[in-house]
Amino acid sequence: MPFIFYGKGEKDLFASMTVIWLIVFAVMLVIEIITQGLTTIWFAGGALAALLSAFITDNIVIQAVIFVAVSIVLLVFTRPVAVKYFNKKVTPTNVEEIPGKTGIVTEEIDNHLEKGTVKLNGLEWTARKADPQAENIPAGAEVRVVKVEGVKLLVELI
Repeated sequence: MPFIFYGKGEKDLFASMTVIWLIVFAVMLVIEIITQGLTTIWFAGGALAALLSAFITDNIVIQAVIFVAVSIVLLVFTRPVAVKYFNKKVTPTNVEEIPGKTGIVTEEIDNHLEKGTVKLNGLEWTARKADPQAENIPAGAEVRVVKVEGVKLLVELI
């Protein structure tokens, strides 16, 4: 029975495999803590199962099969449930909230000259007319944001 962590021959192999599984377990936990992506936690579970199997058998193949099998089972059957409960709060970015808001033109918007700025929520944005055929929008006019393209606002005169 492989319960001794020191010695010669087979006992050394047992000691090294328990240390290896412990290291794999710790590394997977650290990666999960850093990334919080709910991916490596399942492999940490597999490493823990393999570590426990090292107390029962010295067979590395059996330990590896247990690691892979437990990791896959945890990943396939518990990840969807965990993602559902842990990723509930998806906060929209500021860009997703901008369309529909109004702002004031601070520099005339002229698509042909590629110029124009709008002040929106205290910030100055590069702006273009949403309808390229529309007349230029003069400074001081109130506009509504139709769409955000990169760092430019596409606006329409109110």
